Amino acid sequence: MPTTLRNEAAIAGIGVTEFTKNSGVSELSLAAQCIKAACDDAGLDPSEVDGLVSYTLDSTDEIEVARAVGTGDLKLFSKINYGGGAAVGTILQAVMAVATGVARHVVCWRAMNGRSGQRMGQGVSGSIISSDLIHWSWYLPYGMLTPGSWIAMVAHRYMRSYGATAEDLGRVAISQRNYAQTNPRSFFYGKPLTMEEYLASKVIAEPLRLYDFCQETDGGCAILVTSRERARDLRQKPAVIRGVVQASTRGQEQMTSFYRDELESLPEMELAARLVYGQSGLGPKDIDAACFYDAFTSEILMQLESFGFCGRGEGKDMVRDGALDIGGRLPNNTHGGLLSEGYIHGMNNIAEGARLIRGTSTNQPKSVHHVLVSSGVGVPTGAMILGHD
Repeated sequence: MPTTLRNEAAIAGIGVTEFTKNSGVSELSLAAQCIKAACDDAGLDPSEVDGLVSYTLDSTDEIEVARAVGTGDLKLFSKINYGGGAAVGTILQAVMAVATGVARHVVCWRAMNGRSGQRMGQGVSGSIISSDLIHWSWYLPYGMLTPGSWIAMVAHRYMRSYGATAEDLGRVAISQRNYAQTNPRSFFYGKPLTMEEYLASKVIAEPLRLYDFCQETDGGCAILVTSRERARDLRQKPAVIRGVVQASTRGQEQMTSFYRDELESLPEMELAARLVYGQSGLGPKDIDAACFYDAFTSEILMQLESFGFCGRGEGKDMVRDGALDIGGRLPNNTHGGLLSEGYIHGMNNIAEGARLIRGTSTNQPKSVHHVLVSSGVGVPTGAMILGHD
C-alpha cells in the first residue's frame, strides 16, 4: 500500500454545465448533468463510479445523484466544508480513496444555483453555520455583513502596507477578462474590460470595485479521479496529481481572521504551499501556469507571494510585468476564472488546470508541464499540482 499520494491518481474526466444567471433547473439536475458529462469525457460508464465527494454547501445528497446518473454501489461518500475552501479538499478525498483501494472511480462535484437561488454574496443574511456567529458577532455591528466587506478589510491593509494600487487590482481583472474573450463557456465571452471601465466601476467595499468581485453563477462542474494506471486506459490524456493537500493554521476564522498578528499575508496558503511542494517534490520554479482561487482580485496578489513566486509585497510587481498573461511568467486562470468565466466555488478552476495539462485550454500557453491550483482564500484551504503522465 502506498505511503504517499504523489502520482497515485489522475484526473480522467471533466464535466461542466452551461454557466448562466438563471439555469431554470434544480441543483440536482445540474449535478447529474455535470457528473454524466465527466463520465462521458473520460469514456467511462456511470455505473463504474463508486465514490462521490462534494461540498457541505451542496444541496444534493450523494444517493440522489447516484440514482439520477446510475452509479454502481458506493464505497465512498463525503462532503467538505468551507465553501470555496472545499474545492481541492474534494480531490484530496478522492485521491486518498483511490490510492488506498477504498474506491476506484471517484467523482467530485459542485452544483449550485448561485444567482437565481441562494446567492453567496448575501453573506450572513442567508443560511449560516451557527458557530460562525460567535466570531462574526464582533464584526456585524460595523456593517461587515458579506464576504466582500471581510476581504476588503484585508485588502486595504495589504495595499497600504505594500503600495499596491487600484490599477494593480485592475490588471488582475483585465488579464482574466482577456482570457474569457476566447472561452465560449465564459459569461463574459466577447465582453472585454478596459482599465478606464474598471476604474469607473462602482466601489462595493473600499478598496474593492465591482470588477474585483467574482460572479454569482448557476451551474455545475464535476471532476472524475481514478488511478494513474486506470486513467491511461480511458479516453483523455491523464492529468496526474503530483500533490494534493489541505491547510488551516492558528487563528483561523471563516473569512474574518482579523486577530492574527498581521493581515498582510495568508498563513493557510503558506502552509498549503509548503505541504504541496514537499509532497510533490516540486517548487515554484517548476510551475508553468496557475489557477489561483479568485473570488476577489486582491487574493491573486497575495497568493503569488504565499506560493513563493515572489517576495512579500512583490505580487503587484509581477502583475505590472504581465506575469499573469498568456506570454508571462505564470499564466493564471486561462479560462477567465471565477471573475470572468463563472463562480462554481473553484471547481471550474480545477477543470481548467486539467485542460492545461491536456493541452486543450482555449488559451493554451506554449509549454505547460506543471499547473498549481488553489482553493478558497480566507478559509481553511487546499492546493494541488497537476502534471503529465
